[in-house]
Amino acid sequence: MHEVVQLAQAQPAPQPETTESMLKGLTSGFEKAADFIAKGAESLSAQLFSDSGLAQLAVIVGVGLLAWLLSKPVRALVRRIWPATGEDTPFLPAGLKAVERLILPLIWVIGLWAGAETLAQLETGNDLLRIVASLLNAWIVIRLFTAFVRDPLWARTIATVAWVIAALNILRLLNPTIALLDSAAVTIGSARLSLYMVIKGLLLLVVLLWLSSMIARFIQARIGRSERLTPSVRTLIAQGARILLFFIAIMVVLSAIGVDLTALAVFSGAFGVGIGFGLQAIFSNLAAGIIMLLERSIKVGDFVELESGLTGEVREINIRSTLVTTNDNVDILVPNAEFINNRVTNWTLREGFRRIRIPFGVAYGTDKELVRKAGLEAAAEVPHMLTGTGAREAQVWLTGFGDSSLDFELIVWLSPEAVKRPAAVNADYNWAIETALGKYGIEIPFPQRDLHIRSGELPMRLVGDTRDGKGKKPEGDSGEGE
Repeated sequence: MHEVVQLAQAQPAPQPETTESMLKGLTSGFEKAADFIAKGAESLSAQLFSDSGLAQLAVIVGVGLLAWLLSKPVRALVRRIWPATGEDTPFLPAGLKAVERLILPLIWVIGLWAGAETLAQLETGNDLLRIVASLLNAWIVIRLFTAFVRDPLWARTIATVAWVIAALNILRLLNPTIALLDSAAVTIGSARLSLYMVIKGLLLLVVLLWLSSMIARFIQARIGRSERLTPSVRTLIAQGARILLFFIAIMVVLSAIGVDLTALAVFSGAFGVGIGFGLQAIFSNLAAGIIMLLERSIKVGDFVELESGLTGEVREINIRSTLVTTNDNVDILVPNAEFINNRVTNWTLREGFRRIRIPFGVAYGTDKELVRKAGLEAAAEVPHMLTGTGAREAQVWLTGFGDSSLDFELIVWLSPEAVKRPAAVNADYNWAIETALGKYGIEIPFPQRDLHIRSGELPMRLVGDTRDGKGKKPEGDSGEGE
């Protein structure tokens, strides 16, 4: 035991990591990279400027020009023989576009391989031709694969990364490049973070997020065809699957770059503090969206009216916000918390039809039965009434005695389609009521007031009398000629 203690005391204590040591590790890696690049450039220039290298360069350029000249007539030939597009073959236009882009490199690579075989028969070096032809082969295969990726950004990203890796592998530089990137590293505590690990993590994250997005869209499309599930349940399953896939992708990337997942306990605590302070609104909307999808008080297709006065049809219920489209075709994103914390009128929660009242007034003394007849005829002229199962007849109610009119209301039950167009429906019924009242000569009164003078004097002057209110004529007015 005493020897063990002495041995432990003899070993030096580990020194803490400093900024100078971290920078020294980075600069040493970059110095190795500079030496590697310099040696590679010197070797490449020696090969290019030799007689064999110049001859291969001439073949590459000549074959490239020939391929450029032949590409135009070949494209025209491909367009003529390409099968016609039909409803069962929607992928043919994308395939034609991909083939047209690959005609030039295809002709070029065929010519390069033929030139390489020719130089081999002449017992002349052809390494440069083979390298360029291999690079073109990799580019053609990658472009053909990414041509069917719909998102242009993803297609360009995948094509560029895959071609760079293929080019390094063809040039036998992949392993040296990995070693070079791995040498540029810093040590933080017990963890070592290199440039290679960062690049590998980013590439893996991009690929996994793309795959997660593709799988999530596939799940959403399959669930969307199910008629047994309600729209809210379908949305909940699709959004939950998307979040789960993204979470798994991030965890896989962190594990791949060597991050200890048990250390995320500290991060989760800090994340919880961040939610409490800065992300409270975001997560309240997240919880509100989940409640809406589970409770099904608001569904896709409902016509709602918010406390703020916004009315429209619910088109999408997302995790953070809900898309409401007004009758003016304006898309408005409403935070989910507003549907939970405030009062919301759902006009189509249980049944799609509802009753409206259109008020109007007529002059006193008008025949009430004639008003009823005109109102019912107006209701029949407008094609918004509920028909079929649950249909109810329109009614005309005498609701009050106004200051200058008898107040009536036309009571109509609307169809589900008309319920979502309140302004247009109200305008149509007002138009029809005015037409029907005019047809029967029923007067729509305007406000009138009677003036009663109980005391005082009111001077009056007859028409043609030039005297003022005191009985005197104005000066210069003799009254002659009247």
